[in-house]
Amino acid sequence: MKNIVIFASGSGSNAEKIIEHFKGSNEVKITHIFCNNPEAGVLQRAERLQIPCSLFTREAYKNGTVLRKIQSLHTDWVILAGFLWLIPSEFVQAYPQKIINLHPALLPKFGGKGMYGHFVHEAVVAAREKESGITIHYVNEHYDEGAIIFQSSFPVLPSDTPEDVAKKGQVLEHRDFPQVIESIILPATT
Repeated sequence: MKNIVIFASGSGSNAEKIIEHFKGSNEVKITHIFCNNPEAGVLQRAERLQIPCSLFTREAYKNGTVLRKIQSLHTDWVILAGFLWLIPSEFVQAYPQKIINLHPALLPKFGGKGMYGHFVHEAVVAAREKESGITIHYVNEHYDEGAIIFQSSFPVLPSDTPEDVAKKGQVLEHRDFPQVIESIILPATT
């Protein structure tokens, strides 16, 4: 059994899709959700989906308390689903190539500190990009610079607003993120 924890800061729609994807699996268990935002919708989703959830402070995140809790859960993989804080090097060292993030653009474009959510979609529209998409990547000590695992794209029309781009991207996120996680965690044996 592979144990996964999910980190989220927002509404939690991707966390919910991941939980639904692995529900009933004999090979993967979502053991916990970690959240740094007391106003996040993911807290209600976790309660409804009956997944234990821990709200934590920046101090607990930086002083090792959160990392020790993850390790105490016998965690194999850490999934970032709309989590906005930089991952400390101690986490990366404890889980090398075992932390996966979803970014709402085609990296390396529109990545880095402060590039999340609507900021990304606004930048895509302002740059008059002809396409955007999602990037699923391993996490290192820098924002959005880990090795790319998977990308999928969609056309951006001249008439698209940032909200239109966000909606198109979310379709790909919900469709692709759980599948890619499964393919990484449970690689097909030949």
